[in-house]
Amino acid sequence: MEGRWIRETFLSFFEQRDHKRVASSSLIPAPETGLLLTNAGMNQFIPYFLGQAPAPFPRATTAQKSFRAVDIENVGRTARHLTLFEMLGNFSFGDYFKSEACAWAYELVTEGFGIDHDRLWVTVFETDDEAIEIWADEVGIPRERIVRRGKADNFWWTHAAGPAGPCSEIYVDRGARYGPEGGPAVDEEQFMEIWNLVFMQNEVDDHAQVLGELPAKNIDTGSSLERLATVLNGLDSFFETDLMQPLLEVVESLSGKRYGVDEHLDVSLRIVAEHGRSITFLIADGVQPSNEGRGYVLRRMLRRIVSHARRLGIQGGVTEPLVDRTAEMLSDAYPELAENRAFVAEVAGSEEERFSGTLRQGMELFRGAVARVSRGRELPGDVVFKLHDTFGFPRELTEELVADQGLTADWAGFDALMDQQRRRAKEAVKKGKMDERVAAAAARAGASEFIGYTALVGDGRVTALVAEGGAEVASEGEQVLIVLARTPFYAEGGGQIGDAGLIRTATGLVRVSDAQWAPGNAIVHSGVVESGEIREGDDAHAEVDAVRREATARAHTATHVVHWTLKHVLGEHARQAGSLVGPGRLRFDFPHHSAVPPEVLEQAEELANRRLAQDDPVRLFETTFEEAKRLGAVALFGEKYGDIVRVAEIGDYSRELCGGTHVPRTGNVALVRIVHEAGIGAGMRRVEAVVGPDALREINLERRLLDDIVQALGAGDPKSAPERARQVVQELKQLQSELGKLRKEDVGKLVDEIAGRASQVARARLVASLRTGMGADELRELAQAAAGKLENEAGAAVVLGSRDGGKALIVAACSKNMVARGVTAPLLLEPAAGRIGGGAGGKPILGFAGGPRGDAVEGALEAVADRLEELLRTDRN
Repeated sequence: MEGRWIRETFLSFFEQRDHKRVASSSLIPAPETGLLLTNAGMNQFIPYFLGQAPAPFPRATTAQKSFRAVDIENVGRTARHLTLFEMLGNFSFGDYFKSEACAWAYELVTEGFGIDHDRLWVTVFETDDEAIEIWADEVGIPRERIVRRGKADNFWWTHAAGPAGPCSEIYVDRGARYGPEGGPAVDEEQFMEIWNLVFMQNEVDDHAQVLGELPAKNIDTGSSLERLATVLNGLDSFFETDLMQPLLEVVESLSGKRYGVDEHLDVSLRIVAEHGRSITFLIADGVQPSNEGRGYVLRRMLRRIVSHARRLGIQGGVTEPLVDRTAEMLSDAYPELAENRAFVAEVAGSEEERFSGTLRQGMELFRGAVARVSRGRELPGDVVFKLHDTFGFPRELTEELVADQGLTADWAGFDALMDQQRRRAKEAVKKGKMDERVAAAAARAGASEFIGYTALVGDGRVTALVAEGGAEVASEGEQVLIVLARTPFYAEGGGQIGDAGLIRTATGLVRVSDAQWAPGNAIVHSGVVESGEIREGDDAHAEVDAVRREATARAHTATHVVHWTLKHVLGEHARQAGSLVGPGRLRFDFPHHSAVPPEVLEQAEELANRRLAQDDPVRLFETTFEEAKRLGAVALFGEKYGDIVRVAEIGDYSRELCGGTHVPRTGNVALVRIVHEAGIGAGMRRVEAVVGPDALREINLERRLLDDIVQALGAGDPKSAPERARQVVQELKQLQSELGKLRKEDVGKLVDEIAGRASQVARARLVASLRTGMGADELRELAQAAAGKLENEAGAAVVLGSRDGGKALIVAACSKNMVARGVTAPLLLEPAAGRIGGGAGGKPILGFAGGPRGDAVEGALEAVADRLEELLRTDRN
């Protein structure tokens, strides 16, 4: 049974039972979920379960791409663990409950998928007598095949605060060859879970402690497509299904290795294939490699791909063929894979190339660490952690490397450092959550009606208010968060910043600095009470800053034009990967393998301005998501879209899904000026631009700067300024060259003079001299040159001191022969350093000492000869 048939059979089954087929949400979850990555089909429905927003349909079914970052290290080591999987699910929002969920699940499993009744087992939460009665009496599962299990196994939550509930899981007996008899409580290889039915009725905190009941009893089920495909086809592992076998074939082709021949190599084959699929989905949804959060998860996986590809003997590029095959296999279910294929390949390929160099550097660190460890000893935990964290070495790679060297590794120390890192990551996730008071207030207020597309002023009631200290009234000077029932303020979204302006009531005035979306489609206005006081329930008059909004609208329309221009000039891969639109300014991120040359930027800028000058109409309209896609509208990374979407169409060349504000015609933008282009990460570039009056101000500023440069150079006019600048630079180089020659002569004379002061100590030559008015660099240069000049078989040392503003500085240079006799510069300086109230440090041939006692420099230098005698006496003994 092919994976696509299993997926469609599941979704069609529930569609026939009045469930709305809902598209998979992005792997980047909504911020209020508190999740790093989407980990279950129910994530996009959390506001409905919590009662923060009304569900637009009572029943739903989905095939949701999901990700479990905790399983990264286990992938490849077992045939079960995956990072990315498809979760098939059916959902009820206060409609049906346990009885229907169990009956339908049984019907689909036995009749739809053809699994024999006698192979089924179910588990239930230990106190859920109702579920036992349903399975036994209504469905017909024998009671001896119904197993009670505790909270760790049969109470489901997202691993973040939110909805949860007891669950019941369906298992299939795969036969005695997979493990011992006795049911799921004994062995989960013979008895494989294929479906989890969650009776979503509780709300829990971050520690899974139940806080209370949800507003309604809901159903949330999840069935892994990968596990279903494994069981239905009678296979040993997911890697043998048509969902993964084609990717394994890609890795086999690139490496020349066959899967199933050598378990040691099979681990690497599985990792490269599985991670190749996962990184394709992550990047297609807008995740970028970075050193934190979900970007770090992606980077770790890309590094594992490269390191295991090298172990398989693959020296060339490996990610692009995996991306291509993943898109080819799964684009019918997830069209964004095909749409973003070029973008994904560009990002993954760039990171692969970058890490190939990093891998070589990591091996240098490993070899250096091994050289410092005796055979049979441990590689320190901090080194192992650095190999893993900085250079991306998977644990199994380090294990093999240390074993080859006859060493072990301090895994306890490594695990402790990993635990610290995980705790920091969890804290970062918690900090990213919306303030609980704001979320509660927004849920209480309900959705805000946004009227800002057609009006910049409007009246509405204050439906929720959060003041400092939790007070119910916000007074003058206090920060306040306000939800209005009806508002013209645009809430930040699609890269565009939130509006600013004023909110007036009969008793107070609030200056609004930002507007943000909150759960339940409430718009939260952030601001300061300028006068009077504000209360929940007040009637309010809202006024958007019209000048600021107009400047922002110009920048947003210009962003779409710049987007089209960059794709036209650089290629289709240069798709928007992030943006920031503010008043008169824009920032645009896109994948590209190298810096964009200035002449290409100029070409893009000229083309963008030509488009603006054509004064094309900007048409904004709503349509269905499917119709928008048919029209070729571009959907942007990280954005969530409903069934009805808003399209921004510019002329006949740009069409994007966009909820932002725009000018009516491109001529209203007037001018765009690209002011900066730079890299922001592996394979990612960023351009910044100003538009309209802000662009004109930028050009005037550049003109004034050019005039100042022309005047400073005495060039006469701007056209002759470059040549005049080149002349000045050439003249400066000649002067510096002549000055260098003179200085070299002076230094040579000083070196001769210093060397002439040498005395002998145990056959070695020594100079200890005060040089007033010199800095550290000058002392270092003179000391090293003089030590080289004085070098003989017994060695030479030169110690020079200086003082400045009451502070002392001493520099020592020891020749190679002196170091060979056991005298290093820091050792030689120790007594002198003590006399000036400081310490000595540096390298064997060059040491420094500094201290606050400038008046003690002469005495410190006098102590050097005795110190050298002492050190050489030790050497003679």
